[in-house]
Amino acid sequence: MAGRGGVTYDISTGIQTWDGVVPTQCQPDPSILRLSADLAWVPAREPIHADIDARMTDGIGPGMSFANAVLTKDPNSGPIGLVPCAVGGTAINQWQKGEFLYEQLVKRAQMAQQSGGVYRAMLWYQGEADTLSQEDAQLYEGRLKTFFNDLRSDLQTPTLPIFQLALASGEGPYIEEVREGQLNINLQNVKCVDAKGLPLEPDRLHLTTQAQVRLGEMLADVYLGFMPTSSTTNNAPPTSFSTSVPRVLIIAQIFRCLWMFLTF
Repeated sequence: MAGRGGVTYDISTGIQTWDGVVPTQCQPDPSILRLSADLAWVPAREPIHADIDARMTDGIGPGMSFANAVLTKDPNSGPIGLVPCAVGGTAINQWQKGEFLYEQLVKRAQMAQQSGGVYRAMLWYQGEADTLSQEDAQLYEGRLKTFFNDLRSDLQTPTLPIFQLALASGEGPYIEEVREGQLNINLQNVKCVDAKGLPLEPDRLHLTTQAQVRLGEMLADVYLGFMPTSSTTNNAPPTSFSTSVPRVLIIAQIFRCLWMFLTF
């Protein structure tokens, strides 16, 4: 998810506006960086996808609260870099191998790895657009498995941990069919977190700012519960965004879109 927390829609004008409110849990931190659209490391701040999903009005997403929660609960983890790749309104078939979004994801992941990164996990929250069609909803589980397997293969990480979320909402009537596919995924090192019940914006589709914060914290808890915590202190931020060498790459596909997280 690129994140639409705090974004309102004026029906009369058709204009979307972000309220600009950044919760404490999403504030910038010297130890949190992000890979820009120009493939440069810059300080991370909301909206994280401003230059990635540029055709949409972006707001608060789960990325900053996730990163801040990881740093708070595992202070020895070292700096974290976020590599956002989200594109709102996309279906799972647009993330299949050979499609533009898939190839762009792989390219950005590989670019991050070339800085010295080691892939550690993927966070996935997607599927709203697949609730519009019964056929797409029924095919969702198989397409999702194919995506996971192809990505692991192309990144040469066959046991890459994947933390996916089951839908909280959807654009069409087949929400439960897509959720069933998500909850039924049975692959090694794939964990599912249920986002159902998190508060939604008035459009009944996008998560509120506080829901995005909570989602990031939920993901951090699952991630830290699965991954070993750091045993040595590494709290110092990199001395240069362009020359810093990453230690751990965490990839995340979130809610119709795509993220990646990179720990230096």
